[in-house]
Amino acid sequence: MSDTAPNTPVDDILKSLPNQPGVYKMLDSDGDVIYVGKAANLKKRVNSYFQKAHPDPKTVALVSHIRNIETIITHTESEALLLENNLIKSLKPRYNILYRDDKSYPYIYVSTDQIFPRLTFHRGAQHGKGRYFGPYPSAGAVRETLALLQKLFPVRQCKDSFFRNRSRPCLQYQIKRCTAPCVDYVTPEDYARDVRHAILFLEGKSNQVVDELAKQMEAAAADLAYEKAAALRDQISSLRRVQEKQYISRQGGDYDIIAAAIESGLGCVQVFTIRNGRNLGNRAYFPKQTGEQDIRELLDAFIPQFYLRSDAHSGREIPQHILTNANLPDASVLADVLSTQAGRRVQLLHNVRGERAKWIEMAQQNARHAINIRLSTHATMQQRFESLQEAMQLDEMPQRLECFDISHTQGERTVASCVVFDQTGPVKSDYRRYNIEGITGGDDYAAMKQAVMRRYQKLQAGEGTLPDILFIDGGKGQVAQAKQVFDELQIADVMIIGVAKGPTRKAGLETLIMAACLSDIDQEFILPADSAALHLIQQIRDEAHRFAITGHRQRRGKARTRSVLEDIEGLGPKRRQQLLRQFGGLQEVARAGVDDLASVPGISKLLAQKIYDAFHMEK
Repeated sequence: MSDTAPNTPVDDILKSLPNQPGVYKMLDSDGDVIYVGKAANLKKRVNSYFQKAHPDPKTVALVSHIRNIETIITHTESEALLLENNLIKSLKPRYNILYRDDKSYPYIYVSTDQIFPRLTFHRGAQHGKGRYFGPYPSAGAVRETLALLQKLFPVRQCKDSFFRNRSRPCLQYQIKRCTAPCVDYVTPEDYARDVRHAILFLEGKSNQVVDELAKQMEAAAADLAYEKAAALRDQISSLRRVQEKQYISRQGGDYDIIAAAIESGLGCVQVFTIRNGRNLGNRAYFPKQTGEQDIRELLDAFIPQFYLRSDAHSGREIPQHILTNANLPDASVLADVLSTQAGRRVQLLHNVRGERAKWIEMAQQNARHAINIRLSTHATMQQRFESLQEAMQLDEMPQRLECFDISHTQGERTVASCVVFDQTGPVKSDYRRYNIEGITGGDDYAAMKQAVMRRYQKLQAGEGTLPDILFIDGGKGQVAQAKQVFDELQIADVMIIGVAKGPTRKAGLETLIMAACLSDIDQEFILPADSAALHLIQQIRDEAHRFAITGHRQRRGKARTRSVLEDIEGLGPKRRQQLLRQFGGLQEVARAGVDDLASVPGISKLLAQKIYDAFHMEK
């Protein structure tokens, strides 16, 4: 391995780079490492940063600060991945996505070497004799499982010092959470049976536990020990209910489900831990970002840092299967490295179907939900409002923001939305939707003008509060319509800002169009991708879009519920009645597939296709 000499001009370094795998470190004028990357071919990869008119603003910003480049040649791309991961963690470069949680993961520990073993929370090096179960995604997940185990299997969880010095049972015995082995209220054999059942449960073998308990219940009933049989019956019932809640896959298997989401400038990675088919819980991570990364970049940076640890006792187990919601660019290399570390084959899967696809969707929903929760916190919102004041050069911090968006399907059932934010977040009681009528289908300008006029006519008349800033999801044309309405209503103290997507329609590249009322001068500008002000604008724009889409779908759905079957050529009253009778209603007809529809007497394959298309094809 070799490093480039310090203080070498960048142009000379680019010419001398080798066509070999390795790691590159980019340094600024102070000699600080600002970015670390890996490459299968150092020459090609590093030179790609310096192409003219680079399309990625983040890369352009990075290159503007590079004054030196150091390289480390490795034997393989896998070796480069490991070295890159270690350097990112140690150097924490400014332009890398950083996973900031380096704590070891919690386990459940069973001290099986003792006569009366205990169940306990454990984090750190696994030096004790016994069994370790996990890792769990959080301490809360471990405590929840321990509480559950106490209800199902009365195994002690007290410290050894407490256990050795008891002369009478503690409260746990009184509430039937322990059998009091400390004062010999239970035989070692009976206690060992409870411990074995707890271990089987932790191994995901609950059915085996149920079978054994059922046999004990039958034996107790046969011996006329009805009280014991009833207790076993209740234990089986509780265990069944727990199975229903915890099992995500009856087929078993170990999985980590990792899904990323990015909204309003905030990225979240959600990790679900599945062991032996049981859902052990989930955890949300918010890696430090440096701009407008997409979810592939976020996952590509997160996963190596999440699993590849230099500390052998960090506790992050690598499962056999890792499911992601994006196809990683270096998936095969990463899978090889993870397989080497785990000592067995590890699969990175993306394009999955059936049950596993639902798991990924579940993780995505949780990631989006976690972002919404963080965005709604007062501290985050306050910071974004302060940044907006600075970016817009306002004398006072804005108190109320409103945003309009238009939604339709090729001009059909146009709906406008207006959402409202203040410094506490969304003010949903002030949200409004407007069904747009009397315009040419697809005329977004006319739709925007009608919606803005209908809202601010009432506000100008004293019904409600005017915003400090009005955002319009659109370009100059939509902004001009809003401005015209304000001119007509003589509203002069509200700033209008259009939010126009860039040519690539990628978040972080929006052009803002600021229009001063009662003036013909518009100003266009672009905020940095990591600007908190831009993230607030993206958040309110995305919320307006969501609210408009929801309203449009509801309006379109109502119209189709009334008329869709009547509009299908060849489907007369009798056949419509037959369809509704066979499927139990219009909603079930809408859900049916072509083959299901064709199974109804009088419905041909061709007519079934027409019916299906009527519900599933956009007009």
